[in-house]
Amino acid sequence: MAKTKAERRRTAERRIQHPQKKAASHIRVSKWLWPAIVAAVAAGAFLIAKQQAQGPGEAVAPPPAGLPDTPDYHSLLVDPADPQRVVLGTHAGLYESTDGGRSWTTAELRGQDAMNLARTPAKTVWAAGHNVLTKSEDGGETWQDVRPDGLPGLDLHGFAADPGNANRLYAAVAGAGLFVSVNGGEAFDAVSTEVGPSVFGLAVTPEGRILAADPGRGLLASDDDGSTWRLAYEGSVAGVAVSPADPQTILATGPGILLSTDGGATWRQVQTIAAGAGPVAWAPSDPSVAYVVGFDRTLYRTDDGGETWHAVT
Repeated sequence: MAKTKAERRRTAERRIQHPQKKAASHIRVSKWLWPAIVAAVAAGAFLIAKQQAQGPGEAVAPPPAGLPDTPDYHSLLVDPADPQRVVLGTHAGLYESTDGGRSWTTAELRGQDAMNLARTPAKTVWAAGHNVLTKSEDGGETWQDVRPDGLPGLDLHGFAADPGNANRLYAAVAGAGLFVSVNGGEAFDAVSTEVGPSVFGLAVTPEGRILAADPGRGLLASDDDGSTWRLAYEGSVAGVAVSPADPQTILATGPGILLSTDGGATWRQVQTIAAGAGPVAWAPSDPSVAYVVGFDRTLYRTDDGGETWHAVT
């Protein structure tokens, strides 16, 4: 039925008084973030196209030198006794380097999306990701799937082990929140729905402070087991790692590599990476060494505790 003139006028008045909201009008982005956002969008489109071409989880043979040409890079873990031995978690499983990242070989969990790698004080290694939660008690030689109670799903974008408690684990479930296990992964309980649904990087200090890297919000910190949170760094952050020698020294990744030497109170950008960066890990046996994977398909290394970086070639 056609509206009368009076009805059309009332409809127009309502639209003026209550205009439709645009999501973009409520988002403020710092100028320095735009290059990273543009690069991330371009990288995302490239990775999606590559993923479709290769198929989900398809194993990719690494080249003679350099990072494997997989759809994406998710996580890093350095051997506790050898700073030259590095494990890389990807969409297609794990890759291992024994020469500091110059060359790689395929490792375990082929075809599984290893978004996170974490080691407990008891030396148990965990891998978590898209429908993946598995652990190894022999340094990654064999793996055991874990299906704990309490998690709403196994889309685990963040996962971390408490360095001060071998039985305490944290899992960030995509779209759900942050969960904690106090019994070595047998069961999890909800910690926060405010922080966790969009978290990618997780780290825990020896004192129990939780650090959560949320690309859309920044680096968040909690000193009360996740009950309350504060903003430790405002900016797009994807990864975070605490020095095994000094909990005051923290690395974070996003538009490049960020370094804090005062527990996260202040930050310096020590390496610019136009394409952005994600996975980051320290070498437990040599805390002067750490690695970061840039989305420019470059592995970066520091030999002075994060102050300076060079590309591994």
